[in-house]
Amino acid sequence: MRFSEEIMRIATELETEKGYCVIQPVYNCADKVLNQTELRNVTKAHYKKIDISDAIFVVNVGGYIGNSVTEEIEYAKNLGKEILYLEQK
Repeated sequence: MRFSEEIMRIATELETEKGYCVIQPVYNCADKVLNQTELRNVTKAHYKKIDISDAIFVVNVGGYIGNSVTEEIEYAKNLGKEILYLEQK
């Protein structure tokens, strides 16, 4: 995950300063290589998090948005979720 440190910092700010409930992704802190089943499980869980959220917050440092996040944005849009960006597109 390219911006995990930024995501954690922003989540803390959103919860402590704004009172939002932030549902975060899974962080692979041990740098474990995930097998296909584990990757599928993490992806499925991540999309469920989008399902139950009111909005998604895209941490697009330097304007960068990768393929996975692009797919997540489209998924959230199709559900009518609000899309918020760290940096303007």
